[in-house]
Amino acid sequence: MTTDSTTHAPTITLTTDPAQHPAVFAAAFNTGDPAAVDQAYAPGAVFVPTPGTAVTGPELTRASADFLALGLPITVRPRHTYVVDDTALLIVDWTIDGPGPDGTHLHLEGTATDVARRGPDGHWRYIIDNPFGTAHRP
Repeated sequence: MTTDSTTHAPTITLTTDPAQHPAVFAAAFNTGDPAAVDQAYAPGAVFVPTPGTAVTGPELTRASADFLALGLPITVRPRHTYVVDDTALLIVDWTIDGPGPDGTHLHLEGTATDVARRGPDGHWRYIIDNPFGTAHRP
């Protein structure tokens, strides 16, 4: 028996339905692999890991990895999807809940205000991911 020791990043299946993109993102997130999460974003996309702080490029990947390091799955519940041509506004309730890396209970939740774009391949990807889109003012 031969064993292949080569590891590959999970490949996610993108969608042609913008209302399904949050589920695609959740599936990527729940792999725990930053490379899988990166597939849910368009090149040059912006991620807002904390209210008022936007990151892109390698910083986006690092910020996503910080959420993944919690070791907990994300649950998403799309609330609204508004589409004009190749752009979609997605309002999505999300929750990350369970025992954190140190064993204490961790509960994060928010309502994301996200923007996705349909690429030339017909698949949707985030161009703006603002998970705390309805956060209160400081």
